[in-house]
Amino acid sequence: MERIHNERGSFQNRKSFLLTLCAILCLCSLIHAAWQPAQGPLLTRWAKKGTPKNVHREYPRPQMVRKNWMNLNGLWEYAIRPKDQPQPERFDGQILVPFPVESALSGVMKAVGEESRLWYRRIVKIPKKWTSQRMLLHFGAVDWDATVWFNGQQVGTHRGGYDPFTLDITRALKPSGEQEIIVSVWDPTNAGTQPRGKQVKEPRGIWYTAVTGIWQTVWLEPVPSASISGVEITPDIDRNVLMMRGQLSNKDHQMALLILKNPNLS
Repeated sequence: MERIHNERGSFQNRKSFLLTLCAILCLCSLIHAAWQPAQGPLLTRWAKKGTPKNVHREYPRPQMVRKNWMNLNGLWEYAIRPKDQPQPERFDGQILVPFPVESALSGVMKAVGEESRLWYRRIVKIPKKWTSQRMLLHFGAVDWDATVWFNGQQVGTHRGGYDPFTLDITRALKPSGEQEIIVSVWDPTNAGTQPRGKQVKEPRGIWYTAVTGIWQTVWLEPVPSASISGVEITPDIDRNVLMMRGQLSNKDHQMALLILKNPNLS
């Protein structure tokens, strides 16, 4: 009887586990199924193949590829609120990063304007083996004025719609569990004096639709306390020398490497 009881208990445990697993998988499928691109005026065959699971999965910085990194492209929460209002408690829906909020592929396709602010929220879990290293949060580009919080701590700001920026979020990390990223973006478009190309609030003729918010890849990257943050490559053809200088995160040190061209080659 004891054996039968144990077998029944084991069966019930397996059954509960399978039901829980199925519920989680169904929930994940529903979350992704809920997102759809907005009905834009033009949708190419490449755009039709884009999904939250496959959007820009490639490593975004080919000059300094590192093995360990986490791609944060995909579904984030978003909200559009009056410019001077604080961080929202509730968000409006989902947005597909890294497409600007005005685009069809973002799934939102709404204007923001200088009187409003765009908010993003994303929950991530970081591998435990990374937590002993410095953690960098990279943004390929955010248009235009961005403020970033990590686990409720403001970790940095950036102004500029075309250049990448990196924030060291090490001190804001939790030892384990869920980590929260909040991004606030304000973009005055043609009401401001910032570089904006042909972006205008009312596109027509040669003028383009505004681009607001995250529009390039976002990713996390663990690095040691001293790591390469940039590389300068300077050729000297007359001397057959290629000089490579690496900028280190620890500014007390600088690394330089000279590579000489084989003199037997013309």
